[in-house]
Amino acid sequence: MKIKSSEFVISNSKVTHCPKDPIPEYAFIGRSNVGKSSLINMLTQKKSLAKTSGRPGKTQLINHFKINDNWFLVDLPGYGYARVSKKEKKTFQKYITDYFIERQQLVCAFVLIDIRHEPQKVDLEFMEWMGENAIPFCIIFTKADKLRPKSIDTHVNNYIKILLDGIWEEAPNYFITSSSKSIGREDVLNYIDAINTEFYKQNS
Repeated sequence: MKIKSSEFVISNSKVTHCPKDPIPEYAFIGRSNVGKSSLINMLTQKKSLAKTSGRPGKTQLINHFKINDNWFLVDLPGYGYARVSKKEKKTFQKYITDYFIERQQLVCAFVLIDIRHEPQKVDLEFMEWMGENAIPFCIIFTKADKLRPKSIDTHVNNYIKILLDGIWEEAPNYFITSSSKSIGREDVLNYIDAINTEFYKQNS
């Protein structure tokens, strides 16, 4: 897939205020400081489409970007270690939950995982919640340039093993990425393109 156009559309905290366009939507979410904004900018090849920050938890709204005029990329607030008050965290965690349960245009979510770390409880619990609510998702492992290939395989295999030892009968699809090296860009975009093709075929 070639990204010919990408534009910011709206930020809000209510699902009812999200765009009404009947086009497929892909949500990106992960723990704070997982490299979500950098990944979005790498995928779209726009350095400042999503705002990056050294301070975790900067994204606190549902942000819609229209790509190629035929699908939405959605940047969601991070979960876990955002440096905000408990009251603020509770507020935007609720609209994240509302978004996933109520948003009919959502066809797939991408859960971002920092590949450098051992499996984190907060990530595993979030994916379990996604599975329990029948929300389709894939895993995107970020910051792969920070590890050697052998270590990447080890960390991914450890994660998949934990998932399969738990409630999962089959592991979710996953992608290995690096925003600084543009690793995995084509894989993620081709996956989205395949879903879009099927979506428009069924709705033509």
